[in-house]
Amino acid sequence: MFCTPRERSRSHHPADQRRREAHRHHPDLTKLRGWKAMQAEGDIPESGWEQEKKWALRMGLTGADSIEDKSIPTFARGELPHYAGINTFLKAPYAEDVTEVKDYDATVLGIPFDGGTTYRAGTRFGPQGVRKISALYTPYNYEMGIDLREQMTLCDAGDVFTIPANIEKTFDQISRAVSHVASSGSLPIMIGGDHSIGFPCVRGIAECTSKKIGIVHFDRHADIQEKDLDERMHTTPWFHSTNLPNVPAKNLVQVGIGGWQVPREAVKVARERETNIITMGDMEKMGVDKTAEMALEMAWDGVDMVYMSFDIDSIDCGFVPGTGWPEPGGFLPREALALASKVAAEGICGMELVEVAPPYDQSEITALMGTRVIVDVLGSLVAAGKMGAHKRHIDKPVEIPHGEFEGKRWSNAT
Repeated sequence: MFCTPRERSRSHHPADQRRREAHRHHPDLTKLRGWKAMQAEGDIPESGWEQEKKWALRMGLTGADSIEDKSIPTFARGELPHYAGINTFLKAPYAEDVTEVKDYDATVLGIPFDGGTTYRAGTRFGPQGVRKISALYTPYNYEMGIDLREQMTLCDAGDVFTIPANIEKTFDQISRAVSHVASSGSLPIMIGGDHSIGFPCVRGIAECTSKKIGIVHFDRHADIQEKDLDERMHTTPWFHSTNLPNVPAKNLVQVGIGGWQVPREAVKVARERETNIITMGDMEKMGVDKTAEMALEMAWDGVDMVYMSFDIDSIDCGFVPGTGWPEPGGFLPREALALASKVAAEGICGMELVEVAPPYDQSEITALMGTRVIVDVLGSLVAAGKMGAHKRHIDKPVEIPHGEFEGKRWSNAT
């Protein structure tokens, strides 16, 4: 007996009403996230993408006569092609004039510094590595039903001028840069760099507000001892952050800690200051949802804002080999992304992504993972309606003078 193609197929499509009742053992497609996301895409505007294409033609000239797609310019500008162009993060606009960051919901800052490294260096190339591979992404996420280009504004302000041989001067530069962005109302997104930058990043936000700040820190290492090798290194940011008057130690939550690389000096400080540690084993037993719930409850207890610090080495080193302190047994990528998204959904006042070291990476997978953490956090903020929620707490904005200059760089224009 021969069956027709129609009889052989078992369509689960909602439009196929005739066959649905005959196969009740299959899930109703309309209840799956894939179907809902497909429908949601139709509600997202496309005006931002249309504007991007017009901008590319204005800046890059119209394409050759043989090009049928008239949105393609002569010079590569913007998102396409992914393999060409000068990379900012997600190919967002470059705010060369940093006074313009006030015009954007979020601002990416590179912090190319690895002078706080205690084992292998290379994270000074982290911002370049993340920006490069971020060109692979579009601003649209199918499952979230979010298009960042259509639903928020984003710029890349370039890198902080760090001082390779001087930790303290670099810290001062970082705090100054972060406080400038935070004071503008734009959400600061920092790409490191080693984890020593955590302290000056938090300090930069803390000095712009009288309100209290909690911290959710994803890592395999506690990073809360006072000194390491007699300096404030990448193992010490949370000791000094929780010394700030408006960053209570009781609101520091560290998630994913464990293994054979947690110094006892850090454990003593955590015990003395009554901070909060959720180990990788705890997360496995409780699950992602309960872990995120606990972390948020402790971080938000009595504070007004929460800062997120994400160390890429919190993820199992099999997935992120390009880092200075690889450690087996960390998060699976899906767990890490889910946890970061759930924390972000309650709102954050800033975020850092640290310890990506391209010299040790394989096929840029560590930098790609770092990119994915950032865009998932941005998408979660947008989806939850929390983008910009921190602005009302920036009640002590700082003003930093800029130099005087007229004309154009390297130009004959007058």
